[in-house]
Amino acid sequence: MGTGTRGSPLQRPNSPRLRSRDAYEELCQRRGAQQSPERLPQLSCSYETNSSPYLVLQPAKKETVRLRPFVALYHDFISDAEAETIKGLAGPWLQRSVVASGEKQQKADYRISKSAWLKDTADPVVRALDRRIAALTGLDLRPPYAEYLQVVNYGLGGHYEPHFDHATVRELWGLGARCPLSPVEAGGSTAFIYANFSVPVVKNAALFWWNLRRNGDGDGDTLHAGCPVLAGSKWVANKWIHEHGQEFRRPCSTDPRD
Repeated sequence: MGTGTRGSPLQRPNSPRLRSRDAYEELCQRRGAQQSPERLPQLSCSYETNSSPYLVLQPAKKETVRLRPFVALYHDFISDAEAETIKGLAGPWLQRSVVASGEKQQKADYRISKSAWLKDTADPVVRALDRRIAALTGLDLRPPYAEYLQVVNYGLGGHYEPHFDHATVRELWGLGARCPLSPVEAGGSTAFIYANFSVPVVKNAALFWWNLRRNGDGDGDTLHAGCPVLAGSKWVANKWIHEHGQEFRRPCSTDPRD
């Protein structure tokens, strides 16, 4: 990661050619995932309850987008009213998004957006969304096992170049969940660089994937990027859940490939 002078944003690493750069730009020019014919039969749509009473009367509408890495899209995961409430709560607190730089956090020219954090005590809507995510994943979202809800706004040209959501130390984020709170006229897809596919913004749908393998190692196939917004404004609610505290909810596998 590049270093910047005091008060100036971090610069993109100065390498002759970033390995992921061409793939990132190509994926951002496509619309949606590019699946090979032999993989299509393995994908499916289903109603999911995860054996949770909370989802019995209104199961989650799951669309499996990819198997490796596992990526799923849950349609109608949040209502229009809930999305507007969350945007309204976060709006006054939005600040320039930052990235980790050692033990500090700094602005970076490869992440252009504004963000704010909402506790579940901010509003019953935030609490309800946390409860819904917990029911769907079966994971513990109580502090300190998960981050607060992060609300991000990408304006015109807003983007986040290729990155991992998991850290490089053992304090890792196991699950990524993104809920678009608004439609985007053009751009704004989530591109998975090494897996070579992208997922367009689907309003009020939640995009889920595991950042970690079951052995606790980071999944290299989850390198991803937020493509530039070409028209409109992109609002997203992010929820990250830590590995710590989930040992009995998502135990290690006997298969080292998991």
